[in-house]
Amino acid sequence: MEKLSDRDKKHLWHPLTQHKVHSNMLAISKAKGAVLFDEDGKEYIDGISSWYTAMYGHCHPYILEKVGAQMQQLDQVVFSGFTHEPAVKLSEELIKILPENQEKLFFSDNGSTATEIGIKMALQYHFNKGEKRNVLLAFEEGFHGDTFGAMSVSGLSVYNGPFKDFFIEVERIPVPTMENIEGIVRQLQVRLEKNNVAGFIYEPLVQGAAAMKMHCAEGLGQILALLKEHNVLTIADEVMTGFGKTGKYFASDYIQTKPDIICLSKALTAGLVPMGLTTCTENVYNAFYSDDIAKGLFHGHTYTANPLACAAALAALELLKTDEIQGNIQNIIQWHNKFDDEIKSHPKVASTRQLGVIYALDLNVKMERYGNLRDKLFKHFMDNGVFLRPLGNTIYILAPFITTKSQMNRIYGTIKSAIEMV
Repeated sequence: MEKLSDRDKKHLWHPLTQHKVHSNMLAISKAKGAVLFDEDGKEYIDGISSWYTAMYGHCHPYILEKVGAQMQQLDQVVFSGFTHEPAVKLSEELIKILPENQEKLFFSDNGSTATEIGIKMALQYHFNKGEKRNVLLAFEEGFHGDTFGAMSVSGLSVYNGPFKDFFIEVERIPVPTMENIEGIVRQLQVRLEKNNVAGFIYEPLVQGAAAMKMHCAEGLGQILALLKEHNVLTIADEVMTGFGKTGKYFASDYIQTKPDIICLSKALTAGLVPMGLTTCTENVYNAFYSDDIAKGLFHGHTYTANPLACAAALAALELLKTDEIQGNIQNIIQWHNKFDDEIKSHPKVASTRQLGVIYALDLNVKMERYGNLRDKLFKHFMDNGVFLRPLGNTIYILAPFITTKSQMNRIYGTIKSAIEMV
């Protein structure tokens, strides 16, 4: 029988892949808990929760039960002109844990569309008020998705280079540190006098695609407070950081000044099905609430608020708030701390950083983001039954909340051996 990985080559085009140099795809046949199984039966600990989605483990029985029950009741219905219990219930439960200024929820399909809608909200907010504001601010090395607006505000040319001539107008600022925040604030004060900045989109505290780079909560708070004084809408892209990964429900919980708009996806539905959410304040919503139909937010997706996705998100929220999951999060934080004590002084380790269950280290070696040495590291991890995806010389861990101590120790041990290999 022809192997699945061979059949794949005939018709499939994979994301983030140059197929001429990376033609072989590993066929995963099943997953359970924190473990993936390939078509030959080999096991791999999922050390990145399959791009930060399956935070409660794969095929969690409680989530499957809730979604299975929903499948028997209502599978899909248009969300324009209709509503349903899973969407209404999800809005009620999410509002309980979102930052206190959030009031309205707009559904979409994924993280890119969640940020795309946030960008459109910010631009149309000022348009509806009769103000010409056409510039967006974003952090250097930010990443917000692969649709056009999301690409425009992203700062990683490795993904977006061919399209830059088609982008909306974006200006970038450095991420804040205790050393540079005063200078950033001074420059922003001068820049904002032009009164043409519509919004500022940012990954709060952790820039995922930039190799889990972390920045200062106090400095970010100062930036947000200044922007609010100038009526610039602030858009927190919590697609990666949301739902417990930072040790709090949201990274924005670490910052006193709350965003006007929040973008969510990934762990929202526990990795079971796709869904995105863009939440906002009553003030933002009111700019679209009008007798003038044209002032509405005319954006929609076929699977907006899909009942099965809403059921998965509701089940995931229930799990997130349990003592068991919250205890597991604290355990992983402690295990990371212990590992960091062992590894941070290694001569081949340039730096380490951690926030919640997110842990990253930079190797003391220059490396292309998708180069040969990075590929050797990836192969080393997979050969040892651990799924990690190095970003250049950065190795990071973002394992499911249900990962056991022995599984985490295996991840740590494989990283240690990889460091010696470099």
